[in-house]
Amino acid sequence: MKTLRYAFWGIVALLLVLVGLANRDLVTLRAMPQAMADLIGVPADIQLPLFVPIFAGVGVGLLVGFLWEWLREHRFRKEAKVQGREVNRLQRELSVLRDADGDGKDDVLQLIERSSLR
Repeated sequence: MKTLRYAFWGIVALLLVLVGLANRDLVTLRAMPQAMADLIGVPADIQLPLFVPIFAGVGVGLLVGFLWEWLREHRFRKEAKVQGREVNRLQRELSVLRDADGDGKDDVLQLIERSSLR
């Protein structure tokens, strides 16, 4: 199974390299319209290889999706935490009820020991 996983990620890496090599021409990205940039006096453009904004867009999209899903599942994690606490409380209560005389030993073994002493 590890081999399949490594092969999959190797193919993904190879495809990313191929996309990067195919899209290495420079493009100009502008943060605002040219007229507004001239009015403010700040150059608002940058030249990058095309694969950089492509990969950045994919990465930002993944991060937004992961964050959205994490926030959406908050109620399920909260409910699981509450149920886990309840299970722990009930297990502690059950262990107390099983040890009726409070000495921490198994009651069946105590009965066998008592019968062998007689």
